[in-house]
Amino acid sequence: MLLKDKTAVITGCNRGIGLSILETYYKNGAKIIACVRKSNKNFEKYIHDLSKNSKNKIEVVEFDLSDERAIEEGFLKIKQISQHVDILINNAGINQISLFQMTTLKSLRETFEINFFSTYSFTQKLLKLIMKSKNGKIINISSNAATLCSSGRSGYASSKAAIIAFTKVLSKELGRYKICVNALAPGLTDTEMKNQTSEKEINEVISQTPLNKIANPSDVANVSLFLASDLSNHVSGETIYVTGGY
Repeated sequence: MLLKDKTAVITGCNRGIGLSILETYYKNGAKIIACVRKSNKNFEKYIHDLSKNSKNKIEVVEFDLSDERAIEEGFLKIKQISQHVDILINNAGINQISLFQMTTLKSLRETFEINFFSTYSFTQKLLKLIMKSKNGKIINISSNAATLCSSGRSGYASSKAAIIAFTKVLSKELGRYKICVNALAPGLTDTEMKNQTSEKEINEVISQTPLNKIANPSDVANVSLFLASDLSNHVSGETIYVTGGY
């Protein structure tokens, strides 16, 4: 078990890539603190079924990452559960597709609020607990959209590019505390977000991908597992693309 006795905080983990990371980490021995905006019966059942035969229980903390006061309340709840955090996965995010001329400042602010500002703020709060870890790990989920810069994704791509820059800067500031900071940039992945992509565009991506398929959430989770484990203790400031070569 690569993460035995490590405590991992994961945001946006009630579906898609975040849910796959939660399962992968849990099966590798991590103590999970799952941060979601709002839980639901399906997620609660999933958590129950995953952990019912284990003494290692999954803690669920509900709060809204777009609300600064809620972030503070979420942090205090996490602190009550654990006095230290070994791994932080900043996964919460939203997609926004609209042409530049049609993008309002309101929608742009909403995109940055979740995809970047909340990551920045939540990491600031949690840093006190991460610094208590012997080998802290922060993993930010970006996207290959940050460098592809496809039409209709000016806001989304910009917010994910900000995550990559943030990751690089943070790795330089936190290295002295033996905290590794990295980013993952998945390509098109088989999640609900894929439903916002046309079948034509999906087929075009697949045809231009050397591995001739899109990613499964587990493909991204497995790479994040490496970054979260002690196997990556000399890897920091990097952005790893999980795109099948696209």
